[in-house]
Amino acid sequence: MTGPCNRRDFIRDLGIGAAAIPFILNLPSLGFANQQRRKQRLVVMFSPNGTLPNLFWPDEEGEKFAFKEILKPLQPFHDRTLVLRGVCDRVRGDGDAHMRGMGCLLTGIELFPGNIQGGSDTPAGWARGISIDQEIKNYLQKDPATRTRFGSLEFGVLVPERADTWTRMVYAGANKPLAPVDNPYQMFAKLYGQLKDREALKSVLDEVQQDLRKVSTRVSTEDRRLLEEHATFVREMEQELRATRDEAVGHLVPELTPGVKKENDNIPKLSKMQIDLMVNSFAADFARVATLQFTNSVGQARMRWLKVEESHHELSHLPDSDAKAQDKLTRINKWFCEQMAYLAKRLAETPEPGGKGSLLDNTLIVWTNELGKGNSHTLDNIPFVMVGNGLDFKMGRSLKYNRQPHNRLLLALAHGMGHRIKAFGNPNFCGQGPLPNLT
Repeated sequence: MTGPCNRRDFIRDLGIGAAAIPFILNLPSLGFANQQRRKQRLVVMFSPNGTLPNLFWPDEEGEKFAFKEILKPLQPFHDRTLVLRGVCDRVRGDGDAHMRGMGCLLTGIELFPGNIQGGSDTPAGWARGISIDQEIKNYLQKDPATRTRFGSLEFGVLVPERADTWTRMVYAGANKPLAPVDNPYQMFAKLYGQLKDREALKSVLDEVQQDLRKVSTRVSTEDRRLLEEHATFVREMEQELRATRDEAVGHLVPELTPGVKKENDNIPKLSKMQIDLMVNSFAADFARVATLQFTNSVGQARMRWLKVEESHHELSHLPDSDAKAQDKLTRINKWFCEQMAYLAKRLAETPEPGGKGSLLDNTLIVWTNELGKGNSHTLDNIPFVMVGNGLDFKMGRSLKYNRQPHNRLLLALAHGMGHRIKAFGNPNFCGQGPLPNLT
């Protein structure tokens, strides 16, 4: 079965729906997938309010380094981890540190003047340029060999409804912030169809299940197993949608959209659901670029599941001498690291459809923050931790730089994805090109 004509005939004859097409055509035994070119993926994960340097940065440099308390959840991925110290947000201009930290994090360029008033500095508006994830997405979407259904997917967990410089890190262009989808059921609807009511949900799920069954007899044993896993995921999502909706209110309320409520105490459940959806979207090749934003800059989450009653931002302002606050902040940041570790685990245990190894072998996760340290509001030593092998960086190391602009890291991400741009964001901070010593 070869050639574009056969591909069109195959889809037409079997009546495959739009939600299942990208996944089905990615199966190698059908002969449609491009097996010559390796898939590469990039995930940027954000958590707010800085970190605790003494419990975050390894003491050692090079390959023989030990994880401090906050990064211990990454121990199973030691040889696939890259910790970068000394990467700084050098962008200045309008806005307070939280605003510039968030708005310039992935854009590497100044904010426009505006009327959003920060804590103590000048007011500001949106960023003046595109974010690196969207820059890479646009590059991939121009090439039929790397084009996917969505290009990029923007996930969120309890991101405020309001739109301001503190709540947006992804930009389609200058003055064009993109809101993350922080409701897993809305993301599910985006991936699999419009979920207007329970009957529509059942229709979408049944359609996907039927489409997967249509091709199950035409593929290899390995591909059949992938199809079964994909179908199981879809069905489990349906069951969780319905079960959690009924649990939330104690009885059936058909007129309400089913799902876990977007509220503080559901953050762990929402996080797991979003990560599972992201992994599944990669397996289906819906996108090669994704972001995962936990709350927002100045995030006020109260992590009661960690026995922390105070808001994250409130704790981050307390002095280093406050031992109780330091302990709670350690637990909070370690929990965010656990989310990265869970994402890495899910990617590592998922085979690469049509390729070698696992999804993690072809994906790089970058965990970062808008500040280096919460109570000082510094933009120096922004936490950048990477896990995975998607960009062929030399992993399993702790590196220390001398106040390198983070623009050079953003440039390195583009180059690692094959996009050989000469500068990104403010060109004054791009130095001699991509951040050195990564490969």
